[in-house]
Order: sequence, then structure tokens, then C-alpha cells
Amino acid sequence: MAAGEEENKTKSFKLLGILDVQKVPCAREAILHGAGGSVAAGLLHFLATSRVKRSVDVGFAGFILTTLGSWFYCRFTNAYTRVQQRMIQEGLRNKVVYEGTALDPTDKARTGPRTGPA
Repeated sequence: MAAGEEENKTKSFKLLGILDVQKVPCAREAILHGAGGSVAAGLLHFLATSRVKRSVDVGFAGFILTTLGSWFYCRFTNAYTRVQQRMIQEGLRNKVVYEGTALDPTDKARTGPRTGPA
């Protein structure tokens, strides 16, 4: 059974044969949001106009727009989070390096380098 479980874990769903949905960040959420957007857009257009072919076209456009919008928003948010994490890590690294020295920016009592015992 262990070999069967490993095969299931290594198999992944590829969209159009190129986009590995499990490995690409934000891909799964973007596809799901796009599906919901296409259903909503197509159904609302059909209820408003009762034109089937045009409603399918509107649904497809809704899928493309919602998927791309969700994809770019998610990727931007992930990139922004990575930048923030990098800044925090650098700050923590600097705090460890400068802690207890005259260059410590959190030590307000000292204004300059130590000259002797206080």
C-alpha cells in the first residue's frame, strides 16, 4: 500500500498540460475563483437577456478576467509578504549583531561610545 500512496502523492493535476496546479503558488485559488466568476457572470447575463450563446461568451470572459485578477492579486500579495519577511529577518539579524554596542539603535540612554565604567 505504501507504493500506491507514494504514486498518488507524486501525481499532480496539470491544466492544459503546462500549468501544474499543485506546485504553482496561487494557481488553485485562481482557477476556483475563475470558475465561480464564470458561473456568476454567465448566469446573470442569461437571466437578464435570455441569450444562451452570448451568456456562454460572457461566462468565458468572466472566467478569464476573474482568474487573471485573482492570480495577479495573490502573486502581488505573496511578493509583498516575502519582502516584509525579508525586512524583518534583516532587522532581527541587525539587532543581534548590534545588541549591547554603542551602535544599538534601541538603546536610548547611550548617546555615544562607552568611555569607561558608569
